[in-house]
Amino acid sequence: MLAYNIDHVAIAVHDLERTIADYRRLYGVEPLRRETVAEQGVEEAMLPIGGSFVQLLRPLDADSPVGRFLSSRGEGLHHIAFAVADIEKALGHLEGEGARLIDRQPRQGGGGARIAFIHPKETAGTLIELVEHPDV
Repeated sequence: MLAYNIDHVAIAVHDLERTIADYRRLYGVEPLRRETVAEQGVEEAMLPIGGSFVQLLRPLDADSPVGRFLSSRGEGLHHIAFAVADIEKALGHLEGEGARLIDRQPRQGGGGARIAFIHPKETAGTLIELVEHPDV
């Protein structure tokens, strides 16, 4: 499996508007894209930083995965996403290596991407997301 870029670093937040305003003021960045991803239970904003993104995630409800994360851990780093050219091959490789997968099959993510998550126990307690973009 070859990840070719860090696609994004995701940060869970309570107040998306306030956090976007903070990033605008502090770092001079504007969201490239904002959308609600109902399947993931989040509203997201993608902020371009160099060749990658900071993804701000606001849960749609307290019982969503990001909502539960905020309840137990508070705001902060939620996951790191690696861009891959072929998500099925990447998942097959990881499964062949015995990695604990949260998703054995890709699912729909923001921006038309296909995504899958790897259990944080595989990578020093950090949730990893694989992202395959439709235009790559």
